[in-house]
Amino acid sequence: MSGEEEENAAELKIGDEFLKAKCLMNCEVALILEHKYDQLQQMSDDPRNQVSQVFEKSLQYVKRFSRYKNPDAVKQVREILSRYQLTEFELCVLGNLCPETVEEAIAMVPSIQAKGRVHDDDAIDKMLNDLALIKKFE
Repeated sequence: MSGEEEENAAELKIGDEFLKAKCLMNCEVALILEHKYDQLQQMSDDPRNQVSQVFEKSLQYVKRFSRYKNPDAVKQVREILSRYQLTEFELCVLGNLCPETVEEAIAMVPSIQAKGRVHDDDAIDKMLNDLALIKKFE
């Protein structure tokens, strides 16, 4: 992205390094950190494996803001959102914020309705309904 071009997430102008990067939703980060925390607790006899305060605070944060707790639900959320040809950025924003209406989803991630994309209001509504079902049965 040139220095003159301004970043704008609403138009997916977030820089090539971010467009190509693998993003994780808070619920995915929580699962990873919980797994690492369990490993560290099992090796707690070794003082080098003490959990840092930053690690603990990070774990608390992602657990608090995770919309999905069950590992199977987390996997289903990514699978559902992946069906809609979303960028990683869009997928993670929608997975983290869990909008309930098409209007909310478009307000949070305007790029999902950009010209030339396959997302119309009906497709967005179906996607949100699929996510709501996962949350309901979690």
